[in-house]
Amino acid sequence: MHDVPLWLWMVFAVTVLVSLAVDLLAHRQAHVIGFREAAAWSAVWVGLAIVFGAAVFLVVGTTAGVEYTTAWLLEKSLSVDNLFVFALIFGYFQVPRAYQHRVLFLGVLGALVFRGVFLAAGVAVVSRFTAVLFVFAAILFYSTYKILKEEEDSFDPGRSIAVRMLRKIVPVRDEYAGPHFFVKEAGRRVATPLLAVVAAIEAADLVFAVDSVPAVLAVSSDAFIVYTSNAFAILGLRALYFMLAGLLDRFHYLSKGLALILALIGVKLILQASHKMIDPAIPEVPSTLSLAVIVVILAVSVGLSLLRPPPDRADADPPPPAPASEKPTPKDS
Repeated sequence: MHDVPLWLWMVFAVTVLVSLAVDLLAHRQAHVIGFREAAAWSAVWVGLAIVFGAAVFLVVGTTAGVEYTTAWLLEKSLSVDNLFVFALIFGYFQVPRAYQHRVLFLGVLGALVFRGVFLAAGVAVVSRFTAVLFVFAAILFYSTYKILKEEEDSFDPGRSIAVRMLRKIVPVRDEYAGPHFFVKEAGRRVATPLLAVVAAIEAADLVFAVDSVPAVLAVSSDAFIVYTSNAFAILGLRALYFMLAGLLDRFHYLSKGLALILALIGVKLILQASHKMIDPAIPEVPSTLSLAVIVVILAVSVGLSLLRPPPDRADADPPPPAPASEKPTPKDS
């Protein structure tokens, strides 16, 4: 564990709260977020993550700084899968583009809470039961297998447990009512499909936490490192989504790169557990090496995707985005 001063925790908390408040004020009026606005916000979130990482280097030490940078970059790369699911959910519920940021904002708040709980539990378990690292490695190897075999679990937004539970708790109307989550009909309070979309987003994040939490715990078992790196990666998800919307399927080699990263992290977990439980002579993978490998794999995956477009897109221009209607009817309500 690293010796992290309390004031640095407070700086992190204040940075996150102020950033969320500024973001919320900047988007208080529902509007379609274009590429330039998304790129600017993405630069802000990445900049904050880098500045905070520099503070970790200076205050906590080089080892902590490398671990933070590695964990943040790992979580940032794994979060690309979330973007595909966001697109699937928005398409399924036919969410108007002007309301998508509002949904993702609440989704991010929920993710910050749930990831905090899962990571705290993971750190506590790992600190007491080193053998659980072998289980985490098995989870990552299985995820690698599913990605390489293209056997990723299908995600049906309308049938997720969270959405089904929501429908049992409160009636959900068929049409949107602007950016509102609730409206009154015939004297009773009913939810709009926008609330069902938030539930689907939160359910998706819980699914992705199965891979994300074991992966980041392979980098560090320090609560400060794993949570702050996760938080800054999650905070930039919305801007990244709007910046890459419509271009996600161009990065077709990225999933293979992520599969390789997960497999290597699984190996790192096995070596780490073996070093502690079996023989101290068994080498552990240094965080600097992990960081370098992740950077190289991501760069090669993105580069190959740009140099070798998917076969169905190699000779075709992408179709223009379809305009979103103000009051679409979701497929399932």
